[in-house]
Amino acid sequence: MRTVESRALQARNEVGPHYKWLVLSNTTIGVLLASMNATSLIIALPVIFNGIGLNPLDPANFPYLLWIMMGYMLVTAVLVVTLGRIGDIFGRVRMYNLGFAVFTVGALLLSIVWSKGSTGALELVIMRMVQGVGGAMLMANSAAIITDAFPSEQLGLALGTNMVAAIFGSFFGILAGGLLSQVGWRWVFLVNVPIGIFGTVWAYLKLREIGVHIRSHVDWLGNIAFAGGLAMLLVGVTYGIKPYGKSLVGWSDPFVYTMIIAGLVVLVAFVFIEMHVPDPMFRLSLFRNRAFAAGNIAQFLASIGRGGMQFMLIIWFQGIWLPQHGYDYTSTPLWSGIYVLPLMIGMVAAGPIAGKLSDRYGARPFATAGMLITAVTYLLMMAVPPNFSYPPFALLIFANGVGMGLFVSPNTASIMNSVPARERGAASGMRVTFGNSGMPLSMGLFFTLMVFGLNATVPGTMYKGLVAHSVPAAVAAQLSHLPPLGYLFAAFLGYNPLQQLLGPKLLASLPAHQAQILTGRSFFPSLISDPFKHGLVLILAFAAIMSVIAAIASLLRGSKFVHAEAGSTLDHTPVRAREVAIGEPGEELS
Repeated sequence: MRTVESRALQARNEVGPHYKWLVLSNTTIGVLLASMNATSLIIALPVIFNGIGLNPLDPANFPYLLWIMMGYMLVTAVLVVTLGRIGDIFGRVRMYNLGFAVFTVGALLLSIVWSKGSTGALELVIMRMVQGVGGAMLMANSAAIITDAFPSEQLGLALGTNMVAAIFGSFFGILAGGLLSQVGWRWVFLVNVPIGIFGTVWAYLKLREIGVHIRSHVDWLGNIAFAGGLAMLLVGVTYGIKPYGKSLVGWSDPFVYTMIIAGLVVLVAFVFIEMHVPDPMFRLSLFRNRAFAAGNIAQFLASIGRGGMQFMLIIWFQGIWLPQHGYDYTSTPLWSGIYVLPLMIGMVAAGPIAGKLSDRYGARPFATAGMLITAVTYLLMMAVPPNFSYPPFALLIFANGVGMGLFVSPNTASIMNSVPARERGAASGMRVTFGNSGMPLSMGLFFTLMVFGLNATVPGTMYKGLVAHSVPAAVAAQLSHLPPLGYLFAAFLGYNPLQQLLGPKLLASLPAHQAQILTGRSFFPSLISDPFKHGLVLILAFAAIMSVIAAIASLLRGSKFVHAEAGSTLDHTPVRAREVAIGEPGEELS
């Protein structure tokens, strides 16, 4: 009786030697689109809020801001495991193709949002979630489809290229969002439509089901428990950013800790369910494999360290550094994307090379070194002044990108090589879940650290700065004690909030040149730059710690390991990988 791996080898032979490259090119476009959409919207938020007539500085609109930013990421994080498991059962290519179509429809609906104000914002949130469902289908099944199509000795290069495209997309989305926002906010969504239509038609015409699929029942109870538990946990953490009562953050809000506790309880129930159902959504026994467990833990920790830094870099450039260097707020989204290009170049340069080398030498040396390099760059950023010189900073973020590229490609290949063919969809979904869950968790943690850092310095700095420019002491004291998160989001959205906060009547009573300074492009960024850097030091220290722990987890994964089914005789499995598969790295954790 043939094993599932030998059937997979026969299927690869039937489609021909060039099919794998077709798979790689199509799935790379898919994950590039999906990841770009997680960040392109963020940098274009000022233009989008202006386009639908919504004041981003109104506290009542904060939930819309939060959900437009985070809704897509929350949906993809929650659904990827479920959709990956369904792909294992009913066909990964089928689910992937459907994802391309759903994603494209979502992009089209977003580009024709018809309402204004809060109604328009709600429509954007809902349509972003629809698009997130399509994005989850793409990300859950793309790595599994690549693993089906490529032999193990080329899998590192293939998955490396694919994963670098995913992370590159998250940073390129910043540039794309900034560029498209100059044309009009609807183009941020509309540009995805022709690419999505092309990718959908191409996938339906060319991709084939060559993976191994084991018919089984859908574990609906496990799926609902996992999706519900993770959703509650991530929503609770996300709302921890929002001020509550007199507190600067929302961690004392009963809604926040109720959601977090309930989410954790439901996730514990999910583990119990998976241990007792005949056809579980995800086989928890895979975590007994050291390569799989260590790879996912390292990815989760790396994602926490990396995720919030994207936003902090955007705030640093868009709200502080660029206005201080003469850039108008209307152009800062575009230039923010341009100035982070060295980071993208570093990832693109290192990722495929590291993936190819990991095919020969294993993931451990490259992934571990990548995390250590990333940690060092975070520590070096702590010494960078708020109003820095760009060339050395560009070199620093380039090195950060190299570290990320060295880690992501080999780590992904290591995870996917460690699982049996029948579990690839669910395993890929879990891998994406660990990565995507790190983003909202990182946001909640980083913004909390930033708020605490800002609160230590903003009141005094704000009071002195306003009084020095003729603002009455009572007004300056009141403004200096507003929640610092509002000032942080003003910087993030490219606004000088002082014109609105001081009001036209008070500004008219001030000397003209003082009013002009207060509402100009450089006063507010200069005012908050030192407090921002104070909070950023806390964040960078935390990100460095996460990266070091991720490096330790990566180091513990063992040497190269390629899963081989019992009794399999695979011509494409290298001798070294075959030997390791029955040796130390494949050792199950007791």
